[in-house]
Order: sequence, then C-alpha cells, then structure tokens
Amino acid sequence: MPEKNLLSRIELYAIDSLTLSDAQFLNGARDGKPVHLAGELRLPVGTGPFPAVVLVHSSFGVSAGVDRWARELNAIGIAAFLLDSFSGRGIFHTINDQSQLGGLNMIYDAYRALELLAARQQIDARRIALMGFSKGGFAALYAAMRRFQRAYAPENAELAAYVALYARADVRFRQDEDVSDRPIRLHHGEADDWIPLGPTRAYVQRLQKAGKDVRLATYPEARHSFDNMHYPSMLRFPDAEISANCRREESASGEIINMDTGQPASAKDPCVTRGATVGYNPQAHEAALKSVQEFFTELFAL
Repeated sequence: MPEKNLLSRIELYAIDSLTLSDAQFLNGARDGKPVHLAGELRLPVGTGPFPAVVLVHSSFGVSAGVDRWARELNAIGIAAFLLDSFSGRGIFHTINDQSQLGGLNMIYDAYRALELLAARQQIDARRIALMGFSKGGFAALYAAMRRFQRAYAPENAELAAYVALYARADVRFRQDEDVSDRPIRLHHGEADDWIPLGPTRAYVQRLQKAGKDVRLATYPEARHSFDNMHYPSMLRFPDAEISANCRREESASGEIINMDTGQPASAKDPCVTRGATVGYNPQAHEAALKSVQEFFTELFAL
C-alpha cells in the first residue's frame, strides 16, 4: 500500500484520568489513583471541524500498527487521537502480565479522551468514534455498554461508533446486551490463537438477537495483529498471558468470577496459559482497511 501523507498538524495533550481496579470500575467507583496520561491528536489537511477517531492501543502499547491506522484515517479527512494508557502509569507493556492494567480501566481513559476532544474547536463533537486493538479492542467494544456510560462517560458528548479489531469478549458482564444503538463493528482473524474468535462471535450473536447494530468481519488464516505490517507472517510470544480457555462472568457484587471454580478470576487459574502468535496478513489487512475506511466515510458523510 502506498504511503499517504495528508497530515497537517500534531497536537499533544495531557489527560486527567484514574487508575481503577476491575472491581472499582464495575461498581462505579471514582476513588481511583489520579494519573496524567498523554494523547497525540493528528489533524488532517483542511480547515475543520473534523470528525475524529480515538485509537486505543493493545497490550503492546502505542505501536507502529496504531500509527499506520492514524495515517490512513488522516488520508480520508479524519482526525486521529492516539491515546496512551501505559506510559503515564509507568507501564511498558502488559503482554506477560495483564494485571498491570485492566481493560475496563482503558474504557475510562477512552471516555476522558472523548471529553477532551469534544471540547476542541477543530473537532466535530457529534462525529467522534472509538477504535481499539486487542486489549484496546476490548475497551472499544465494551465502552458501548450503557451501564458503563451512565457511570463514567462525559455528559457533553456521545461516541458515534465503536470499532474493535481482535477484541476479547470472553467475560459475561451484567447488562452487557444493553449497549448503545450506535453502530458496533468488529474485525477478527480466524486463526487468532491469542484471542480466539469463538467468544467474540457468540457475543455478537447475542447483541444481534437483542436488535443491536453489530457486525463481525472475519478473515481466513489471519492471526492476531494481522494488520501490523512490521510483523512477519508468524511471530511467537512464548510468555504471553492467555486467558482464552477461561470462562468468566461478573458477579452481583461487581467481581469477575471464574465460572469453573466460583472464585475470583486470577492469572493463577489453571485455565490461564502462556504462549501465542501474531502475524501480518496483507490480504486481511487490506480487507479490514477498506471496510473501516468505507464505514467511516459513510458514517461521517465524508
């Protein structure tokens, strides 16, 4: 794919957020540890106000793959906001230890990014979407839950859409079928052994049955991170923490429980394993890029 350079300006922002445990988040707490995060706003060529997409990174942090998506969004006239949930918390990556930061906390961070962007004159507050990858895809998917929005989303703006690539959907949350009526779009590789497709497909089917605007695109032979051009066709991470075989749900008290043991879920559970692969798949990447760009072009009336 040819390199596109339709970026006119970069602006850096500090974001006030909180570090919350999963239990704190699920119970609507606001007494987490204050933290200053960073975000990079990339504005396309033009005068604005522009539609925008908040990009939420994976367990790897803000990677070259996220950078590439920002460039592709700029190329069609959309501002891209690269949210960094790790650096301000002193986290390099969570590949081997997901307990460093819960995916639910990244939903809170995404809402704070929405709040910031909605107040910027160069951004159209009615046209801000959320897009995430893996751990960030989990955040982008479940940020659509109305329960979480009531607890933490800003009052001055609502996300226009939710786009998630290879997102986890293996925890059953209370009221998780009560999601926004705005469109939800998911993209997943069929050969993903880091976050297998099955639970995501099952959740999509539940949401569709509930009448929600949800669509799932799958890509044959595509592994995890199939859109990152800097990876070979297969690269193994032997120590990656994998919970794909775990069955988890939220209890009435707002705690994530291992359904097989009845106890609070833990990285020490027997269902948690180590080792998975990633790999670039040019056909899947091209198909996902085309689908995402066409979706945003129609959604934002570009």
